Amino acid sequence: MVRAGVVPGRRAAWYGSAGLLLAVLIGGVIVGVFGLNRIFTGIAIGVVVGIALMFALFGRDGVLLSEQSIVRRTPWATSTIAWDRVVAGRFALDEHARWSLALDLNGGDEPHQELVLLSIPPVVRPIANAYDHRKREQVNEIRTMLRQQRIPVVILPEIADALQRHWRIAPPTS
Repeated sequence: MVRAGVVPGRRAAWYGSAGLLLAVLIGGVIVGVFGLNRIFTGIAIGVVVGIALMFALFGRDGVLLSEQSIVRRTPWATSTIAWDRVVAGRFALDEHARWSLALDLNGGDEPHQELVLLSIPPVVRPIANAYDHRKREQVNEIRTMLRQQRIPVVILPEIADALQRHWRIAPPTS
């Protein structure tokens, strides 16, 4: 099973707002019950609980690629997409000048859908930190899964060149 997916900006803002609201609420309750002498305790507990909520929301949001199907999850819903709905994959620039690995889907409610699996900043140097290493692993895992499912992947030449030169990821053969 491969974990992927990109949380849209609007949903990420809602998750952050929910965490902040919960932190303020819990901090206010602790200060209200125990008095002003516990303001720092209220802030600390509120921040910890707010961050825990945000981790839970972001952790639940994503896409899981398995041998049988693709599972798209949000904190409030789960949907399954069969592999036979996937037309192709593409690794290209998105509207924010980031590299986006997406699947093109057919069928369903809309005539043409897109499922973004990964969005990373352009690769301009060898792996320098844990983030780069994790994203390289994720690209390899997704490519392996797509290869096993016989999904063709189109990749821009400049992206293929940068991945090969900096991250030592060979371009797709099919």
